[in-house]
Formats: sequence, structure tokens, C-alpha cells
Amino acid sequence: MAALPPSRPSAQAIWNGLLQLPLFLLLFGCAAVSMVMPSIFGAIARDLDTARGFFYAGLLGGITFVLIAVAHAGRLPRHGALGPLMSLLSTFVILPLFLAVPFHFGLKTTSFFNAYFEMVSAITTTGATLFDDPGRLDRTLHLWRAQVGWMGGLLMWIAASAILAPMNLGGFEVTAQAEPGRRDAIKGRVDRADPRARLRRVCAVLMPLYLGLTLLLWLLLLIAGDNGFVALCHAMSVMATSGISPIGGLGQSNGGVLGEAAMLMFMVFAVSRLTFSSDTVTATQGRLGTDPEIRAALVVVVTVPLVLFARHWVASYDVSAPMTPAEALGAFWGALFTVASFLTTTGFASSHWAEAQTWSGLATPGLVLMGLAMIGGGVATTAGGVKLLRVYALYTNGLREMERLVHPSSVSMASPQARRLQRNGAFIAWVFFMLFALSMALITVLLALLGVQFEDAIVLAIATLSTTGPLVEFAADSPIQLALIGDPAKAVMIGAMVLGRLETLAIIALFTADLWRA
Repeated sequence: MAALPPSRPSAQAIWNGLLQLPLFLLLFGCAAVSMVMPSIFGAIARDLDTARGFFYAGLLGGITFVLIAVAHAGRLPRHGALGPLMSLLSTFVILPLFLAVPFHFGLKTTSFFNAYFEMVSAITTTGATLFDDPGRLDRTLHLWRAQVGWMGGLLMWIAASAILAPMNLGGFEVTAQAEPGRRDAIKGRVDRADPRARLRRVCAVLMPLYLGLTLLLWLLLLIAGDNGFVALCHAMSVMATSGISPIGGLGQSNGGVLGEAAMLMFMVFAVSRLTFSSDTVTATQGRLGTDPEIRAALVVVVTVPLVLFARHWVASYDVSAPMTPAEALGAFWGALFTVASFLTTTGFASSHWAEAQTWSGLATPGLVLMGLAMIGGGVATTAGGVKLLRVYALYTNGLREMERLVHPSSVSMASPQARRLQRNGAFIAWVFFMLFALSMALITVLLALLGVQFEDAIVLAIATLSTTGPLVEFAADSPIQLALIGDPAKAVMIGAMVLGRLETLAIIALFTADLWRA
């Protein structure tokens, strides 16, 4: 009897096989495939040298991915609690080495280390750049920076639910019922479901949503008056909160107030995960109207612009600089948009941001912008910073302690918003805040020892830890020239960006013995 010919593997079997590969290898393959877009764009824009660099790098990366995937074929995956977290750390530290290859090849006038700095800044959604003059980079390289930042934002959307939430990290430790990084917390969630199955489900839900929102914002910016290239870069940067602009900021944009209003609407996705998903423990109770992160953000976004506007209004009487109602409204809008942008760690400054300063002669203190960036956006979003939910936990705990001073025997009746916090949520939030402050102090001291002025070192420390790169331009008395900083200081900033994106508790969890045995 003749042997039957071997059957070809189905597409589903090939897909299932790919999903069994290590997470970092999958991300490497995605990065190689993503280079097709800038390669095609560079060919259309006649940036042929840059396009060739992306084509060759993508081809080499694709071949390398296939070879490693074949070598891993048939191996049983080793699912541990440590693996996904290590893959996430490797993505922010090692993957930018590959992403920097076409960037360095296309620019040719900078070192590979500088290209690596740019890619770490982009993938961590920090958005700090060494190239103050946008004209030094061609459009293909600008697109690549925005695209890498966009992919970094998508990665955080997915990792928050598939990696950080089961381990009670990334802000989930405030709402979880166990200590962060503890084995019993992991057992209750990770052991019940295959991490890769969870990752597959999260990707299937969030990737189309993230792409669709980006395309919708791009369309709105086109309607507002921006050209297609600038609108696409700004749309990707707003969704990822990277603040990357190919024209040096919104001051050079043609979108005006209408374009900024469209951006402001989409910044709400960096305030609370409830705005786009209910797949994590932060969404187990409450609605958007009662969400503590949204309520806290509204208070900040309304109060801070009013205070800044009143400050300039009072100062304008001393300099006898009257302003028309239209100009006053523009100045208030500039403050409102900029405050919301830095609160979500996006870092875009409104085109009207400077009007209030020229009106009264007072410079808006950079300390306000740094404070907003430190507060940050919502848990499990693309925003950085301490996170609004942790700030809310500390606020409610402070109110409770003051109530006990007046009524020592009172019994706390938790509000619907406070029920989302675990019993020790405020304590854990305070621990994280202290770790954040200690990290900021350490990075500031290291930068100062490496020759950076102390004031600039503070700004750089907050900008990197909160992943708000545009602070280097707006928070200091004069814009900080990152290109003039030495390589050792840049290396410290790279470490701070990775630390700020992954957060201190996640780094500490990598050294937890329970995770190594899981």
C-alpha cells in the first residue's frame, strides 16, 4: 500500500506554532516586518538611500527571525511568570539596537549610540530627541520615529493586560488583593490561564481598536488642515503619548485650534483604561462618570489652567497690556490644552501656549509642567508618571486620616470609587511614590556628576522617568541641548527611560525569588 504524501500544515497550525515562540522573538519579527512601511514611504518620497536602509534591515531581520523560529520549532514553551516580564524588559533595552540600524544607515551623520538613544526614547514613548532641528532628518526617519513610538504605545496597551495585570504590577497593585510580585497573587490568575492564550486574546481585541483610533484621529487632523504626513505622525504620537513631531511641535502645524481640539479628545485614552477596555481589574467596578482617574484628571485640567490664566491676568495690570476677549480665550485654550497634554505625558504644547506669557510678561513656571508629568495619566495606558490612580489612593487616605483627627472612632464608609482600591492600596502607592522620588534623586545626582547642570539634571530626570521628553524644551529656562550632553549622561538617561516605562516595582519584581521558581 502506497504511503500517503505528507499533508501541508494549515495556516492555523503555522499561526499556533508562531505563538509558541518566545515573546521577544515575536516582537523582533514584528519590528522587522514594520520596516516595510518606511521603506515604501521612502521610495515614494524619493529618500532612496534611507528606503534601502530600511529594506535591507527588514530583510536581514526577517531572515534572522525565520532561522531562529525554525531552530525553536518543536520545542516545548517554558511558561513562567518571569519570562514575559523579561521579554518586556528586553524589548526596551535590546530591540532598539535593531531598530537603530536603519536609522543610523539613513542619517549617516550621527553615531550609532545616538541612533540607539533615539530608538529607546521612541519605543518607551518618551519622545526626547537629540535633533533639535527637524530639517536634519528626512521625512522617512521622522515617520520611523513616530512609528516606533506608536508601536511602543500599542505594546504597553497589550502588556498591561497580558503581563502586568496578572503580576499585580504597573499600577494594578493598588487595586489587587495581594502584594505586588508575590507568588500567591500570580497563582490566582496566571495559573488559571495560559499567558500566551491571554496575550492572543488581548491582541485580537486591542490591535484593531488602537489602529482604528489612530486612523480616525489622522482623518480629523486632515480635515483640520494638516497635510497627510504631519497628520499621521501627530496622530500616532498622540495615541502613544510620545510627543514626536516632524515639524518641531504644534506651533508649525496648520491644524490650528480645530486640530488641537481633535488631539485633546483622543488624549482621554491616556487618562483611564476604562475609555477603551474593561479587560483589567481596574475596570471591575464603576463607570466612566465615577472613575476616579477621570474625575481626578478633570479636576487638574480645569483647575490648573484657571490658576495660570488668573496669574497672568493679574500680572497684566502691572505692565498695562490689555488683551481682547479673543486673545484671552486663545491664551486660556493654550493653557488648557498644554496642561492636558503634559498630564497625559504627551508633551505637545499648544500653538497658543506662549500668548499668555507675552501678554503679562511672566514666564509660565516649568515646575508646573514637571509636576503634571510626574502625576501622569491612567493605569494600564500609554501614559507614564506616578499614575492618577496612585495619586487618588494617597488623596483618599489623606482625607480619611484628617477625618479620624476630628472623629477618632469613626468608621469609614467607602465610596464606589474607593472600593476599587485594596485595603493597603494607599500604602503601596506611597511605597511606589518613594521609589519614584529616590530614582529621581539618584538619576539627578548621576547626571550632575557627569557634567550636567543641576537644574537641567532635575528636568532630565523627571522627563525620562515620566516618559515626557518635551519637558527638556519647555520646563527649563531655556531648551536643553541633548546633543551637547556626553555619552555617559545619555546612557544614564537611557536607563531612566527604561525604568520609567517599565516602572520600579517591575524591575524589583525581576529579583523576586518566587518569580524565578514560578
